[in-house]
Amino acid sequence: MSTITQLIHSLPVDPQTGAIAVPIYQTSTFVQEAPGVNKGYDYARSNNPTRETAEKIIAGLEGGAGASAFSSGLAAIDAVIKLLKAGDEIIAVDDIYGGAFRLFDKVYKKFGIHVNYVDTTDVSAVFNAVTPATRLIWLETPTNPTLKISDIEAIAKIAKAHNILLCVDNTFASPILQQPLSLGADLVVHSATKYLGGHSDLIAGVVISKTEQLAQEIKFYQNACGAVLSPFDSFLLIRGIETLPLRIRQHVQNAQQVAEYLEQHPAVDKVFYPGLASHPGHELAKRQSKGFGGVISFTLKNDTAAAATAFVTSTNYFKLAESLGGIKSLLCHPAAMTHKSIPDEKRRAAGVSDSLIRLSVGLEEYTDLISDLEQAFKKIPVVQTIVNA
Repeated sequence: MSTITQLIHSLPVDPQTGAIAVPIYQTSTFVQEAPGVNKGYDYARSNNPTRETAEKIIAGLEGGAGASAFSSGLAAIDAVIKLLKAGDEIIAVDDIYGGAFRLFDKVYKKFGIHVNYVDTTDVSAVFNAVTPATRLIWLETPTNPTLKISDIEAIAKIAKAHNILLCVDNTFASPILQQPLSLGADLVVHSATKYLGGHSDLIAGVVISKTEQLAQEIKFYQNACGAVLSPFDSFLLIRGIETLPLRIRQHVQNAQQVAEYLEQHPAVDKVFYPGLASHPGHELAKRQSKGFGGVISFTLKNDTAAAATAFVTSTNYFKLAESLGGIKSLLCHPAAMTHKSIPDEKRRAAGVSDSLIRLSVGLEEYTDLISDLEQAFKKIPVVQTIVNA
């Protein structure tokens, strides 16, 4: 059975009414037959039929034993870090999402959890960073925003050899393109706000666990800390997932065309997209993924924030906004937006330069998107050395 057929038929028909769409159980509590005797639900923070359905669908997509849905991607990340204790260490990808860095550095650091940022594209660097206190390896692959590719299977072997948990942020790839649990990861997180939801109309996060034990631990923190996904947002998430394979297919096709256009543009310095043969992670991405995703980043030869600002404020179809993964194309300037919370020195060391621009390529006709970028390039200042030449 194909992935799309399996997904469509994993959406249950309501047993009470025959409704083809999953109902929204917009209730805070459930009537019990006797104290502790109920139909599987007692209080909507602990469980809700609509949220439970979304969790089961996503667990199935990732091949996990269970999933927990949260009110944001950061709430999902937070639940994973709660598996640790004071004195534990995390090895984290150096090119990390700014929100995750802020959570690690500003919240958990003061509770005694240390994070060692490593270039995880170098498997030996990960191995050498392991200490007796290491309890978690945190990967993004592809990374946000420079699209680095890390070898999940190789790093999973390191983690298993040292009894370390491996968690992969699979937001950029989606389970349609990449399934980290099948490559040895223990946990997968998604900002479901992005591709899983797909319509820029909800905030959500998900943790998928490989084992039932881990699933129950994450479920405990979901209930104990309370950052649960609402019934209505769970419904929206299910609705978005229904078309996930079709949307991802078009995102990938459009992104490939846009990336190839950018690679030959005279105003562009570097293009970061795993679908290009010039990308250092291209062959690895081909092995561990079924496609290269819908996000592209690039830097300008005029490597200044002013040039990047001129570009991102000159597009028409690409809308300047945080986030990604929706049907409409978006772009952002990470240094001033998504990664502003990361100190400049650390940000630049990870490859996020002042002129780096991130594109979330949507579902529009790719020729229109390229035309939009072309006219925006005409608005940026020309590099002085080029003028003198």
